[in-house]
Formats: sequence, structure tokens, C-alpha cells
Amino acid sequence: QLQLVESGGGLVQPGGSLRLSCAASGFSLYNYAIGWFRQAPGKEREGVSCITRTGGITNYVESVKGRFTISRDNAKNTVYLQMNSLKPEDTAVYYCAAVPQVLSMCLMRPSSVTSWGQGTQVTVSS
Repeated sequence: QLQLVESGGGLVQPGGSLRLSCAASGFSLYNYAIGWFRQAPGKEREGVSCITRTGGITNYVESVKGRFTISRDNAKNTVYLQMNSLKPEDTAVYYCAAVPQVLSMCLMRPSSVTSWGQGTQVTVSS
């Protein structure tokens, strides 16, 4: 199974920024498309963003377009999620996971993920 560790969460004020990291342990990430997901209390887990194996194509949920940027550094075995202009509704536990890549697209459906880590808490509050 994939072993991914999320980090970088914390408490920030509205309008602030955070950079989340997703680091692989014991294997290489370069053969995997990676997605970021989040789950707020009382809500279903949703896909936030994903990036293809080479990093050439990225996808975002509409609510974060223009504010979040996903990137990867395969040499460092790490995927990042830069989050700017954070809003209270971004508050959630954020997870990363391997996701399917079909044709030239990555798919960020929670139901396609077979293994979840502990996630990292992001809280946006004044």
C-alpha cells in the first residue's frame, strides 16, 4: 500500500496562506497521480485537486480555483498544495492519496482511493 504523510496544516486567519506537503515513505511517487482531498465536520470527503504523474495536468474543484495550486517534485518524492486567500469554508482535514489517471486526466473521486492516511487539520478562523 502507498504510505503518504501529510503535513503543513494549522490555524490561520481568513485571507492567509498555508502550504501542505504530501511525502512518500518507502516508495517513489513518480509513477502515481496524486490528489488532495478534504473533509469538514458533518460533510462528505471531497476531492480538492489532483496532479498527473508528470505534473503536466492539474485539476481543481471549482471552489478553490484561482486560490490553490498543486505541484510536485518527484526528485523530493513530495506533492504540495499551496493554499492562498483561505476562507473559513476551507476548514477541514486534508488528505493526500494516489488517484487514477485515465487518458490525460487525473480523477479525484474519494471512492477510488483505497488507503487513507491521518490527514492534516486546516482551520481558517478569525
